[in-house]
Amino acid sequence: MTRSHLLSARQLLSLLCCLIPLLATVSAQATLVPRPPQVEATGYILMDAASGQVIVEHNADEALPPASLTKIMTDYIAAREIAHGNLRMDDKVTISVKAWRMGGSRMFVREGTQVSVEDLIKGIIIQSGNDAAVAIAEHIAGSESAFADLMNQHARRLGMTNSYFTNSTGWPDEAMYTSARDMAILARALIIDYPENYELYREKSFTYNNITQQNRNLLLWRDPSVDGIKTGHTEAAGYCLVSSAERDGMRLIAVVMGTTSEQARARETQKLLTYGFRFFETYEAYAAGETLMPTRVWMGKQSDVNLGLAEDMTLTIPRGAHDRLDASMSLRGDLRAPVSAGQQVGTVTISLDDEVLLEQPLVALADVERAGIFRRLWHHLVLFFRGLF
Repeated sequence: MTRSHLLSARQLLSLLCCLIPLLATVSAQATLVPRPPQVEATGYILMDAASGQVIVEHNADEALPPASLTKIMTDYIAAREIAHGNLRMDDKVTISVKAWRMGGSRMFVREGTQVSVEDLIKGIIIQSGNDAAVAIAEHIAGSESAFADLMNQHARRLGMTNSYFTNSTGWPDEAMYTSARDMAILARALIIDYPENYELYREKSFTYNNITQQNRNLLLWRDPSVDGIKTGHTEAAGYCLVSSAERDGMRLIAVVMGTTSEQARARETQKLLTYGFRFFETYEAYAAGETLMPTRVWMGKQSDVNLGLAEDMTLTIPRGAHDRLDASMSLRGDLRAPVSAGQQVGTVTISLDDEVLLEQPLVALADVERAGIFRRLWHHLVLFFRGLF
């Protein structure tokens, strides 16, 4: 064998050595979720509405101009006021000069006229009416500036840590900002807390004062699973869209901010939604109040109490991965009466392939009162001799 043949054999052996780990890596990655799509937006996020888990994000906490996405908060507050009995859909709102003079997108209300809360809410949601938003804000809080303070209070309550509002419309103001994550948090709260109000977001058009305007969310026409939520656009903000869709019991929320056109915000949002629905699923591990295990109670009138969760345990996992989930429950120690329903006594942990996905408090599902003196003394003795007292 010649020297050239020897070199070729060594090269072949070297190539095989390089290929073996490469093939192993490819094989391992074949079971993983594909990489998310490239999304042309300044900031974006994809969230599972049921679990609140984030599937994809980029610059999700960057402070950005909210434009008309602001009106989601305006409508959220109106829906909350209705739910609490402080506002009714048939209440009449007198239109102020300020509301009537608002520029930009409008519902075309007239100064001095009275318009129902229902029509104003539809004008905000479907027509993105700046005049409608100011009218609702003034009616609820007395002035738009007072309403902006209310908006910020609700933002803090919801955990929107990267948002600050100065008006009800999204009218350009350098002091006002939000983030993709905060908009997803707000959208999730709207969907879960006020489902009747959310139904209005699927409406494609609304007619007021003999003027019919179409909803600017192009995905309402393109994707039957999409039923909201809100578009926004200013020169500083670019083209923004908060959207939500539901397929086969799974609801996703997508937010894109800072795209280049109406078509772009719809296209980039569709990428996110398609990715989420194709490669992930919502998995309901345990329901609130479901008995997960009983445990002994010392010093109590009852010998044991059932344990479970105070809230549903819902996760977002790669499709088909539920067989690889592992649930474990740990107790803090011996449980002694008195015990209150809802009292945390341990932790429930869900893992996927040894990676912790979610932890929730394990709680008592019922009250257990303290036993009488003789039963308590007996339990004291038992614990003492077991070395547990």
